[in-house]
Amino acid sequence: MDNEKETPKKAAPSGADRNPGVIEDETLIRALGRRYLTYALSTIMHRALPDVRDGLKPVHRRLLFAMQQLKMPPDGPFKKSARVVGDVVGKYHPHGESSVYDALVRLAQDFSARYPLIDGQGNFGNIDGDNPAAMRYTECRLTGTATALLRGLDDDAVDFSPNYDGQETEPDVLPSAFPNLLANGANGIAVGMATSIPPHNAGELCDALLHLLKSPGASIEKLMEFVPAPDFPTGGILIEPASSMLDAYKTGRGGFRLRSKWHKEDLGRGRYEVIVTEIPFQVQKAKLVERIAALVTEKKLPILADVRDESAEDLRLVLEPRSGNVDAAVLMEALFRQTDLEVRIPLNLNVLDAKRTPRVMSLGEALQSFIDHRRDVLLRRSRHRISKIDARAETLDGYIIAYLNLDRVIEIIREEDKPKPVMVAEFGLTDNQAEAILNMRLRSLRKLEEMELRAERDALATERETLSALLDDEAAQSKALSEEMRETKKKFGQKSPGGARRTEIAEAPKVEAPSIEAMIDKEPITVICSENGWIRAMKGHVALDSEVKYKDGDGPRFIFHAQTTDRLLMMASNGRFYTIGADKLPGGRSMGEPVRLLVDLPNEERMVALFAHKPGAKGIVATGAGRGFVLSEADALAQTRTGKQVLNTDPLAPAALYRRIEDGDDTVVVVGANRKLLAFPLEELPEMARGKGVLLQRYKDGGLADLRSVKWDEGLKWTMGGGNTRHVQPDELAQWRGKRAGAGLMAPRGFPRDNRFD
Repeated sequence: MDNEKETPKKAAPSGADRNPGVIEDETLIRALGRRYLTYALSTIMHRALPDVRDGLKPVHRRLLFAMQQLKMPPDGPFKKSARVVGDVVGKYHPHGESSVYDALVRLAQDFSARYPLIDGQGNFGNIDGDNPAAMRYTECRLTGTATALLRGLDDDAVDFSPNYDGQETEPDVLPSAFPNLLANGANGIAVGMATSIPPHNAGELCDALLHLLKSPGASIEKLMEFVPAPDFPTGGILIEPASSMLDAYKTGRGGFRLRSKWHKEDLGRGRYEVIVTEIPFQVQKAKLVERIAALVTEKKLPILADVRDESAEDLRLVLEPRSGNVDAAVLMEALFRQTDLEVRIPLNLNVLDAKRTPRVMSLGEALQSFIDHRRDVLLRRSRHRISKIDARAETLDGYIIAYLNLDRVIEIIREEDKPKPVMVAEFGLTDNQAEAILNMRLRSLRKLEEMELRAERDALATERETLSALLDDEAAQSKALSEEMRETKKKFGQKSPGGARRTEIAEAPKVEAPSIEAMIDKEPITVICSENGWIRAMKGHVALDSEVKYKDGDGPRFIFHAQTTDRLLMMASNGRFYTIGADKLPGGRSMGEPVRLLVDLPNEERMVALFAHKPGAKGIVATGAGRGFVLSEADALAQTRTGKQVLNTDPLAPAALYRRIEDGDDTVVVVGANRKLLAFPLEELPEMARGKGVLLQRYKDGGLADLRSVKWDEGLKWTMGGGNTRHVQPDELAQWRGKRAGAGLMAPRGFPRDNRFD
């Protein structure tokens, strides 16, 4: 019945609360939400974001751990990559083997990793972007950097967790004696968040860590005295302002402008070449050369004649200018603007902290997190060592008792069926001590030396006392960590092989890149566009009333004078403006080509206006329904083939016209299809960059036919039949003057029958 209340359904249980085999009702949105949240958390915590402590994602951590288990040290033999990938996939990382191999390859590429963690043998790809060989053909082993990350795993330095099937255990994080997060950087995309950390110089990081140990809470400004900027494996020149880098390191978000390193090579007789020796990080050389070659082929960079790749072991790109008169700095600025010879490297220091919580850290927080991790590792290793010392000391005490009673011990072992309880009862030994004595060989018993045993026990006691004091003294801990940092700096710092800074830090040179127009030869042309949209450019300024040939069934639409350096603006019925370079137009010897090949104009839309852009010019755009506004032509320029939306239209009121406003114009004159004419002040029209506009003239039937802007003092003129001109003086035109959005009056005598001013 209608008045009966519906019994609310109990929320469906989740996870372990679910009863297998029982079908339960649940709304789709709840089911999808719960599953997507599970997926998102898995992506964030177990795939995309690195851990701030060791700077590794799970797949990288598992790779290094598996290689350690396979005994692949830096001085050991190489082993097949397929064997490593198989172990990782089979024991720790239940995902596709291709993703694991891709991760292995990146850790071995010296142009991808600032400090490679894997030493590869075979084809591991190159800076051109070529793919590596299959994993069955390549071999690998750990590097010294990787062993620094792994050192301490056997000393209970970190927690271990069961693997995916519970048959193995794997470390939750590596002990990491090397500041890998910032040294090698990281990139990753999760659900709703991402990370992008550029690599840095390990020696500089160690200096910053040493200062932070000495002065906890040091400012970012002070830390940047040690870590001034990223240090990329491919070198390059950083031209990001210092203030911008400071903001980036303070907030954990920002970016760095990195450009190629180049020099000018003189060829004599006024000729030269530009040699590029370093390209930005993660830029593929082959694609870069293709892009530069395309600029030459498409004549988008006329001052560049050719590009050649002469790279061997060292990178060498040769850029040949069109003329020796071209300034090398100007040429490079143009290339920096149009190619990946200059890129922006983002910084998004989004990582998992020690509690596995994702958050964006500053430079200081990331360094402090590493110190906290190393302090935790130091304490855990110290406690582990103390437990080992206690166990050994207990054994040594047992050995000393055995030495003092050696004959009796031997007699008990020889005569008693169960010597262990007898020895425990007679000498007061512990179970472990008795077990250790019984496990010794007779030869070892005979060689026992009391002085050696006592000396070893005393040394262990001294070591234990030192470690116990370390556990309770933060200053001693900081001192020990400082010694570790100095050792790390000695191995991987600026004076070590490959440890010197590769990326230079400089200010951007104050050279203005030439505009595209400035690099095009300025020549007069006549632009011709037919009714069906076939466009071409004839050389020179041809008379606009001269006879022009068109395809059969086609006719004239637009014809005007321009220069090859001009940009043409085309307005379509959908209210979008499209930009066409005049130098891109086909020659006038043919019938041209469809304008739709130059811009992405939908088939159902038509051209409304076509004209040469004039810097600083303004015009009036309007729809067929009589709505419009004043538009600055600069706001209509588009950077892509898809154009820019300017006038918002609808199917019943498409864009109808564009009329340029000449200097001094102060009045708008509109005429409708009903032949009613209205004049109103130009200032009543708003200037907009995009919108639907305001009502120009009110119509009962029909719509807008034409409009123009005029100077009120000069009145209104139009051409009549026979070439005569009709001129309506201001005092006569006053009867048509009114407010915007008025209906207007019937047009003056002699107004053209097509309701157009020209």
